[in-house]
Amino acid sequence: MSTTSPETVTPAADGSRRGAGVGGRNGNGNGVTPRVDRPGRIEHRAFVTAAIAIVVYLVLAYIVFIRVGAHREDHVLAVVVPSAILGLAAELYARTPAWLRASLSLVLGAFALVSGVVAVDRLRVEGTSAGAACGILPLVAGAVLLVLGVWTAWHFRKRGGPSWRLVLRRVLIAVVALLVLLWVVLPVSLAIVATERPASPIKEADLGRPKQEVTLVTRDGVKLSAWYVPSLNHAAVITFPRESTVPQARMLVKHGYGVLMVDPRGYGRSEGDPNAYGWGSTRDIDAAVAWLRRRQDVQNRRIGGLGLSVGGEQMLEAVARDPGLKAVVSEGAGIRSVREAALEKGVSPLERFLTYPQDVVQTASVWLLGGDTVPISLKTAAILAGPRATFFIYGGDGQETEKAVNPVYYESAFEPKAIWEVPGAGHTQGIETRPQEYERLVVGFFDKELLGHRQ
Repeated sequence: MSTTSPETVTPAADGSRRGAGVGGRNGNGNGVTPRVDRPGRIEHRAFVTAAIAIVVYLVLAYIVFIRVGAHREDHVLAVVVPSAILGLAAELYARTPAWLRASLSLVLGAFALVSGVVAVDRLRVEGTSAGAACGILPLVAGAVLLVLGVWTAWHFRKRGGPSWRLVLRRVLIAVVALLVLLWVVLPVSLAIVATERPASPIKEADLGRPKQEVTLVTRDGVKLSAWYVPSLNHAAVITFPRESTVPQARMLVKHGYGVLMVDPRGYGRSEGDPNAYGWGSTRDIDAAVAWLRRRQDVQNRRIGGLGLSVGGEQMLEAVARDPGLKAVVSEGAGIRSVREAALEKGVSPLERFLTYPQDVVQTASVWLLGGDTVPISLKTAAILAGPRATFFIYGGDGQETEKAVNPVYYESAFEPKAIWEVPGAGHTQGIETRPQEYERLVVGFFDKELLGHRQ
């Protein structure tokens, strides 16, 4: 009568346990030691250490070494939520399959690396600061996680000759990886850049008349840097942001307008947290309006606004909320949150299917990291702007987004309103492409709405 020897268990080199049958054979009798889908000690420790480094960075960057004028309470969720995700991932890491460990390492590593690169950029632009210097932590942690993810995916990959099942599996993996890249990695990375980017330096500019250095204070206590050229015609225009509206400001100064050029919070020399989508910056425009209303050279509330790109979007929201603005020019407005994502004209169902989840994740990420509430839809802002005057400008060769949504905003607005698609102009390049026509239309718009001049 034959007997069967019990299965023996031997420790593997990486600390895991592998089973071997009689004579060192596995259950299939092919003499090959089966691979166990569990992390080794070094792999596990590397992931946990990197996760801890990222959590330390979050606490230092968002709570301890905050930017001047920023508020710690705005960043509580930016620390708590990612830290909870990292803690859960570290706790479950040893019990998850290799494909999930590799995916976690690659995705989290990408986020950490982006934060680290932005922090290094802050050091380059702003100089040495504790908040930027601690960005070395996610830079190193991100590199470790990316290497760990690649190694895990390669080491535990499925082996074997080509077959339709293997080919199908790899195709599915590629499709899922692309969707994760499009719907998760890209929008979250953009949100990180948008809310952690460095403050851009301001270059001196000749505006045609002497300018004054001005400091504005918002209702939430943020100090903003601005230039002001006094008015000669008892009307003034706020240009937003300062760094990109120098040609427009010079044009308005030439026609006697007072011009207040403002750095949004977190940009230029202004305090506060940056937000590349402009969320919360309507408070900055409100502070500019309040400051101008106290000026003796500005009479009868003759205050207008001109904004480019994100500044144009903020002008639309500001004129919808602040009756102190009588007329605004919005050039190059686009999409700043998921609330505008469904407004684009001419978008195919496939494109909408691919981009809408991206917009949702990006909006949620900017809200989480930036601490500002999601602003109202720009279509709603255009509706609420009436009876104040709105002038929409966008480039005929500009971004596809601005060409798709500006007609929608214009159609939603009440009179008085105007729209101009600048032939041959790129994004916010109207004044460079058609300078004489731009001057005639924009100055004519403000002359009519602020000064009462009829064309």
